[in-house]
Amino acid sequence: MSTIRVSDDVKERLRDLKRDDESFNDLLDRLSRSEKDVEAIAESLPPVDEEDVEKMNEARDRLNESLKDRR
Repeated sequence: MSTIRVSDDVKERLRDLKRDDESFNDLLDRLSRSEKDVEAIAESLPPVDEEDVEKMNEARDRLNESLKDRR
């Protein structure tokens, strides 16, 4: 086991990213996966239909607009 020193700001951002059922070790493992690992996980998921893709695109557009409004 190792100790990693991070600033309070970084720890707070990591805490915000951490899932309820996840340790900090699990979080760092998840965030540090390689692109190939992510591709392998994606390939194991069921296909997404066009309606779901459209819903995701609409949600992305709403989020982008919300972020623009905050600037």
